[in-house]
Amino acid sequence: MKIENNSVLLYSSQTNLVVDKLDKDGVCFNKKEFVVRKYEEVAPIFVAAYSWFVNEAQNYVKGPPEAEYPYWAFADINNVESHADSTILKLDVPLTEAIYFDMQDWYKILRLSYIGETAQDEAKFKKMLEAYGVKNESDVILTNFYPQLKREVQESWKRLFKHHENIKQGRNDDAINIQAALWQIKKEWINTL
Repeated sequence: MKIENNSVLLYSSQTNLVVDKLDKDGVCFNKKEFVVRKYEEVAPIFVAAYSWFVNEAQNYVKGPPEAEYPYWAFADINNVESHADSTILKLDVPLTEAIYFDMQDWYKILRLSYIGETAQDEAKFKKMLEAYGVKNESDVILTNFYPQLKREVQESWKRLFKHHENIKQGRNDDAINIQAALWQIKKEWINTL
């Protein structure tokens, strides 16, 4: 991860609509409706994960009221997914404007899965789910049948932020694939389009 002058170099794939808005207004904020529209029938999974993220991430970097959901950015351009109607933005983001985490932990949340302290902890939790007769781990979050397990899973998600301070200080020994959340994208951050 490249840090210079209290800024971090990040890459983010954004639709041409976002790029046009940045060019016109100088800043852009993500909205829940965009996520729902993008993910259609699987939107409830993303809304559950994103809504949890929004509430917890406020403890690390306060978002402006206009930002309903974050934008995603990556320290490694190879982790950025690009689509036909999108542009990869190279951003110089002030260190204090981003929330940092390991992308693999975020994928666990998107699968509505438990984030263990260790691989053994995760295996132990999976065995417990089997003992309860839970076939799909996501059912713990998406249904109301397992309130205690739901609390345990959501509590485990707080481990997503375990690397935040170290990454912010340029120490990312344990985080393999660094991802960042941005409450906004500012035109002044764009290094190249």
